[in-house]
Amino acid sequence: MAKGFLLIISGPAGTGKGTVCKSLLERNNDIIYSISATTRKPRTGEANGINYFFIEDEEFKEKISKDEFLEYAYVHTNYYGTPKEFVMDEVKKGEIVLLEIDVQGALQIKKNYSEAVFVFLLPPTMEELKNRIVKRGTETTEDINRRFENAFKELDFVGEYDYFVVNEKIEDAVSDIESIIRAERLRVKRHSDIKEKVISKGGK
Repeated sequence: MAKGFLLIISGPAGTGKGTVCKSLLERNNDIIYSISATTRKPRTGEANGINYFFIEDEEFKEKISKDEFLEYAYVHTNYYGTPKEFVMDEVKKGEIVLLEIDVQGALQIKKNYSEAVFVFLLPPTMEELKNRIVKRGTETTEDINRRFENAFKELDFVGEYDYFVVNEKIEDAVSDIESIIRAERLRVKRHSDIKEKVISKGGK
């Protein structure tokens, strides 16, 4: 059986990570979305093991001490993290696990699990990135400027990734990621039994 892999989609705020990942999942029902763990309380309609793994503060800290997260962060009084066990179990089954995450989280994962496939999502231009952040209408001018400055800093890390995809049109960006997935599925290292498979079909 072919080994699966963890696919990281990352990039600065405003590049459209969420929209691209949503479209990718809608078009490919064989991709599994990575479920994060969090200490925040479930919101209306959210279910444990579907939206998040909801756990208590002490349990989260214990998992940190046991190195059970590929990455974690403390954001707005709550912990969030990517459980190692969930990802590894699915990868062993041959599944492709998709994780949408910020640049800092992606770099954490690279230190802990370099075998993941890292894709950096880029805007067509930095001007367009700023326009997208402004159009969301959810941030103050100060927040917008800070996110824009952070985006410039995060671009410095594009060299840490395996691939880049420019998100000018969502459907094109998704197609590019699908091409990356197809190529990664054919990596020899994911098919340790490929020689035996060919031979068993009558080659010897």
